[in-house]
Amino acid sequence: MPKRQKRILLALGWYDYRVHDGIAKYALERGWHLCPDTTKEKVIPWGWQGDGILAWLGAGDDLADFVLRARKPTVDFSLRRPQLPFPRVLTDHATAANLVAEHFLSRGFTHFMFYSAVENWSFDEVGTAFMNALRVAGQACQWIRWHRSPSFTTGHLQWKDKRRWLAAQLKKAPKPLALFAASDDHALEVVETCETAGLAVPEDVSVIGLDNSLPAVDAMRTPISSVDRNLGVLGYQGAALLDQLMRGKPPPSTPVRIPPIGLIARKSSDLVAVNHPGVARGLRFLLQNFHRPVGVDDMARAAAMSRRGFHQSFLEHIGRPPGHELQRVRIEHAKKLLARSDQKLTVVSELCGYQSANSFWFAFKQAVGMSPQEYRKKAGG
Repeated sequence: MPKRQKRILLALGWYDYRVHDGIAKYALERGWHLCPDTTKEKVIPWGWQGDGILAWLGAGDDLADFVLRARKPTVDFSLRRPQLPFPRVLTDHATAANLVAEHFLSRGFTHFMFYSAVENWSFDEVGTAFMNALRVAGQACQWIRWHRSPSFTTGHLQWKDKRRWLAAQLKKAPKPLALFAASDDHALEVVETCETAGLAVPEDVSVIGLDNSLPAVDAMRTPISSVDRNLGVLGYQGAALLDQLMRGKPPPSTPVRIPPIGLIARKSSDLVAVNHPGVARGLRFLLQNFHRPVGVDDMARAAAMSRRGFHQSFLEHIGRPPGHELQRVRIEHAKKLLARSDQKLTVVSELCGYQSANSFWFAFKQAVGMSPQEYRKKAGG
């Protein structure tokens, strides 16, 4: 008798192909039968029989009720209904927010804003984490919420009213402004509103979104920077957790958090906002040449300053020594390469400006707390 194939239902109230791809990768490794995601057509599969459920219970009480009544091992990718007794696999929103805060802070910004337009648990998490990261750095941040503003409207004029309200918020904010949007759709709203309001991006408003999901983003007049949430690994790890539950293992006591791949910097946030010409020149040199074997002396020469003077001014305006910032930028770039490619460590080290694979290995282990090989395995599912 052939071994019975496990049947897994996808009950995804919110859909992203990358999550599906991650689930499919694990299903292929385990020989699962993935049942069609009937929720895409808003049909609840009452009467379904199987072994486990992978759910995204972000919307629809009827879908949540079905999954609860099914009494099957279940993993939820959402925290919208925390009262439901399911283990969860979620984005590490705190790490995502810290990446954005570091990006803005390292470029010398002192005026910050977070923008969300609807009530959403994930927006609340990332917004709170962004505010906290800036607070630790001694900076304040304004959080603007369309859905809580006195101007909020519904109906056929909502789109126009929201754009008018958003333009007013952006115009009166101090410049240059560093704005983190709750999603890529929010970020696109901001960029389009800036264009109609006569605000330059990134010179007046520097913008970063979340998801790295905009289609044809590089074809835009102003391609939008974004944090890649690593949704493929989210799906894969959710399937792996479900596998454990179906084998009788106990669920984790807290949600499993998946760190993002990294911040994909594009034109919308390509600005050095430092009120010191020498530091700005040195920082721009760093950002353009970190992949080469350059050091602090090279940065000081680009700034037309003495090494000592450049070090002191950089520390005052950026908040850390130039050598530390060079190391941070290189490590962040290495994380992206390790997560998104299978290039050998010798190649990765060269692309990040290290003169040897050994020096890269030790620098990465010291900064991240794990070896490059361990990080690649964790980031790649």
